[in-house]
Amino acid sequence: MAFTAKDVMTLREKSGAGMLECKKALTDADGDMEKAAELLRERGIVKAIKKEGRIAAEGAVGAYICAACGAGVLVEINCESDFVSRGDKFHEIVDKVAKVIAADRPANVDALNECKIDGDTVKNYITNQTAVIGEKISIRRFEIFDTKGKVETYIHMGGKVGVMVEAVDFKDGAEETLHDVALQIAAAKPSYVNKSEVPAEVIAKEKEIMLVQMQNDPKNANKPANILEKIVEGKLGKFYQDNCLLDQAFVKDDSQTVGQVIGSKFKVARFVRFEMGEGLEKKSENLQDEVAKQVEAMKKN
Repeated sequence: MAFTAKDVMTLREKSGAGMLECKKALTDADGDMEKAAELLRERGIVKAIKKEGRIAAEGAVGAYICAACGAGVLVEINCESDFVSRGDKFHEIVDKVAKVIAADRPANVDALNECKIDGDTVKNYITNQTAVIGEKISIRRFEIFDTKGKVETYIHMGGKVGVMVEAVDFKDGAEETLHDVALQIAAAKPSYVNKSEVPAEVIAKEKEIMLVQMQNDPKNANKPANILEKIVEGKLGKFYQDNCLLDQAFVKDDSQTVGQVIGSKFKVARFVRFEMGEGLEKKSENLQDEVAKQVEAMKKN
């Protein structure tokens, strides 16, 4: 069965595969579009499996707020190179997965992999996209804020950092302030909303470290233990200023704390901050070597 250039284009649009791969699949399938699509998928999965052992330490953080239900989603999806992570195709994948999370509310990544997307499971979708893009793609983590309050998201530097904040008791007109709070979290990296959230064991550890530091300072050699402990209590204020959102100096005006800027406009119920790739091992190859390898692989194919 003969096929035309239009058939190749149709298969390319349907599969997302390259032009030459589509032409070869149609040739091998004797022009049968459905069989060619099946061949591409089979070949794509084989290619994707070969990539499963690779390190996927680049990628992007994406966000989505469901207009109908108000739920917010923050998700991190990884790939192998910064070049791919900045591409429109990769960000399309991130956006589609975020919408599935908002719709299906999976409990974890394993449950998400079994959700449906484009008529298939998310796991198969990611495997197929790995074949299309040519790099390992993996969903690392996500967070869902399902609330009757208001959710704000902020994505910094094209997905290098993502923030999601939930506000309750929200007053009309406070949208800009809530957005500023999201920016604050992205820039200042707080760990807690306020002092009451800091676990007792964390405070105890901080006190222990501060006390040892002071005891090692010759200036404190003659000070009794009860005096040192009082000084340590005072130093905890700096810990709160660094780690508690409401106690931090506001990044746009450090004469005010974030709590003072918010005032009675709303209450911050919770937040989450993803920094893309934090804690993941990264490849040491430079871009020139990576491009050279990809060009050589294309020649062999």
